[in-house]
Amino acid sequence: MRRPDLQTSDLGVGGPARGELAAGRVNAEYRIPAVLATIHLRSVAASGTGYPAAVPDDAALTDLLGALAYGELTAFDRLAEDARMSPTLPGRAALAQMAAVEIGHYRLLAERLESLGAVPEEAMAPFAPALDGFHAMTVPADWLEGLVKAYVGDGLAADFYREIADYVDPPTRELIIEVLADTGSAAFAVREVRAAIAANPAIAGRLALWGRRLVGEAISQTQHVLAEHDSLTELLVEGAGDLTGVAALIKRITDKHSERMAALGLSS
Repeated sequence: MRRPDLQTSDLGVGGPARGELAAGRVNAEYRIPAVLATIHLRSVAASGTGYPAAVPDDAALTDLLGALAYGELTAFDRLAEDARMSPTLPGRAALAQMAAVEIGHYRLLAERLESLGAVPEEAMAPFAPALDGFHAMTVPADWLEGLVKAYVGDGLAADFYREIADYVDPPTRELIIEVLADTGSAAFAVREVRAAIAANPAIAGRLALWGRRLVGEAISQTQHVLAEHDSLTELLVEGAGDLTGVAALIKRITDKHSERMAALGLSS
């Protein structure tokens, strides 16, 4: 049975125009709400034809873990590359060490996928275009933009996966929480960015705009992922329970994003 599309009015929030997303002009009203509210999220039928919350089927787990595994793999690539932009050797070493942790997380996820009978490469492949597209559209121009991207962009993804982790079986939940644990990048990024702003306040505006662009691009790619993967959409909606639950989830992610930008000393 065809499930009805959710429009932004269903969640009681507005959404940015397509041009605003492309330009990265996403203000506080639209930030994270648009991630779910403008994806034409299809609700699960009231009769409950999907799997019950907290007991998703293997297809949903494979999609969830495949997306997360590819995210960890690309995080390794990106951190190793961004480390070369560091103006100091300690900074380069710090990011290189974080990259090593990310590849360890990838291996844990790959092992879990194999235990489900999935081939990790095949599970990750459907999510490569969206994640690669996000990174292609958000190549940092310098060291500071790379740090903001690692802190803000990765933070958004981590918040989203942590929310979904509440809807899966305990072993999978524990694994997701483990691989999303802070590798030290948060404190490092905050310290470096705030120090740079203190030394040159003029850069704050540029970095704030960059942070908003990252959110806009993340919104666009999340739309594609959830629109193309019914298993993840159903897991999210059934896990949240109803539209009120989805709206509450959105607000939690929005609040955490605002806190993250404030920690950097940037306006959101």
